[in-house]
Amino acid sequence: MGDQWWFCLKHMTAEPESGCPNKDRMGPYETREAAADALKTAADRNKKWKEDDRDWNGG
Repeated sequence: MGDQWWFCLKHMTAEPESGCPNKDRMGPYETREAAADALKTAADRNKKWKEDDRDWNGG
């Protein structure tokens, strides 16, 4: 397995495997760029999930 990257919620930055404890971060991600975009990715997924939920509930 290659290097993994994480987004640190404490420092609001992408960091390598050897960064902060997992309780303070999101990931892992395959690239530093993907980790840096973690909050946007989560927001996009939440939006899509809410839209899908409305479809299922008829609204």
